[in-house]
Amino acid sequence: MTTGEEDCLASLQRLASPCRLCPRACGVARDRGEKGFCGVGAEALLASAAPHFGEEPCLVGRGGSGTLFLAGCNLGCRFCQNWEISQGRTGEPATPAELARVMLRLQERGCVNINWVTPTHLVHRLVEALLLARRDGLTLPLVYNCGGYESLAALRLLAGVVEIYMPDLKSLDPAFGAAALQAPDYPERARAALVEMQRQVGDLELDECGIARKGLLVRHLVMPGRDAGPVLEFLAREISPRCAVNVMGQYHPAGRAREVPGLERSPSREEVQEARERAFALGLRLL
Repeated sequence: MTTGEEDCLASLQRLASPCRLCPRACGVARDRGEKGFCGVGAEALLASAAPHFGEEPCLVGRGGSGTLFLAGCNLGCRFCQNWEISQGRTGEPATPAELARVMLRLQERGCVNINWVTPTHLVHRLVEALLLARRDGLTLPLVYNCGGYESLAALRLLAGVVEIYMPDLKSLDPAFGAAALQAPDYPERARAALVEMQRQVGDLELDECGIARKGLLVRHLVMPGRDAGPVLEFLAREISPRCAVNVMGQYHPAGRAREVPGLERSPSREEVQEARERAFALGLRLL
């Protein structure tokens, strides 16, 4: 481990206790097992790890994306489709050494990347594991697959560590953030986070086989009755006119979605198509 890597890890560990890893800044003593909003204490909780073939084609290739699904989350999305993992916190404790071995096994199985799903609240443990894995031969690019609700202090420490950022930009409406995400400051935090991600890695770059190697890939889940325009316009005007974006239409009421008026149905085919046409008209790289 180089001096720079040691400094990065030490800084993340300091942010973890008292915890300021995410914008909530709960201030709990994670090193003593205290739990804040995310519901996870000292150790990472690993829900599953396997090659995943349901991601974007540029993340899958022939061997799949090497996904680690982490339990807990710093958002409280009422409609979360992984409710049992994110808010039920279903998972097994895993040390950094164990996580490193998991990542190396995924590489051995032919995965084309390592994909951390919901890493924000556990980034200090994950980076420690990544450095151990890279020391022992891990060479795959890292995908930081998050909800967009990030601390700039933590994100800036990841410069040179993360090759591919994949945030889900959910909404730029503070009222929606409060009601559906339990985060009224989500829009301002997500805007700043995506600007920093773009600064670090730039537009998405693919290799000769069409596999992502570096850059920003943004997901946007089309919600029923909600205009995707503000999100797409922000990406085109403030991130990059060639920002890669996946406009997704698979929303369905899950978790506690029916507690939020309007979220009790799936978006119509017309709503999804309208969002995709808007992205295309703005010049975004529609995946």
